[in-house]
Amino acid sequence: MEIPLRGDRQPARVADVLELLERHHGPFVWRSRADPVSELIQTVLSQNTSDVNSGRAFACLKATFPTWEAVANADTQKLAAAIQTGGLGRIKAPRIQAILRSLEEQRGSFDLSFLRETPLAEAKKWLRSLPGVGPKTAACVLLFSLGLPALPVDTHVYRVARRLGLIPQKASPDAAHDILESIVPAKDIYRFHMGLIAHGRQVC
Repeated sequence: MEIPLRGDRQPARVADVLELLERHHGPFVWRSRADPVSELIQTVLSQNTSDVNSGRAFACLKATFPTWEAVANADTQKLAAAIQTGGLGRIKAPRIQAILRSLEEQRGSFDLSFLRETPLAEAKKWLRSLPGVGPKTAACVLLFSLGLPALPVDTHVYRVARRLGLIPQKASPDAAHDILESIVPAKDIYRFHMGLIAHGRQVC
């Protein structure tokens, strides 16, 4: 699908992109996918693997361990075995446990619902202070679980946004988060993200 744009003004370009993406791939309506901690752990499991594999790994993790406390305190090798279908189990298992232990130490629980009432910049900073949590993982938790206007930049969003001239060719994926959030209206961030994901997977 060609995406004809009206000019170089970024707001007009974003509006064109949204209109055409929804016409071909949408509509995209937000609904919470999971509670924040589940979204956080699922996002860690999704790194460097397919959605199918990470979904299987998360299902196995939940079937093996009844609570997040049990995951945090589990034998690391047993946890790695439970999530092996998602790939990189030996790397992801200690990372997941470090995140959960940090949550328990800082908050006394695994409840992240407080982030919904936290200013967005502070919520991002807090999540990124957790072990191994970068801008994409933080944005996934905030957008998909809490409905906040944080824009995850995965490989599809990064690639398509560069091809459309929405971000500089030399911008890093980390920088792309801030650039795209500055030009996409907050109310449109979910639609924009989902549209670029769909276009990246199906077309380019």
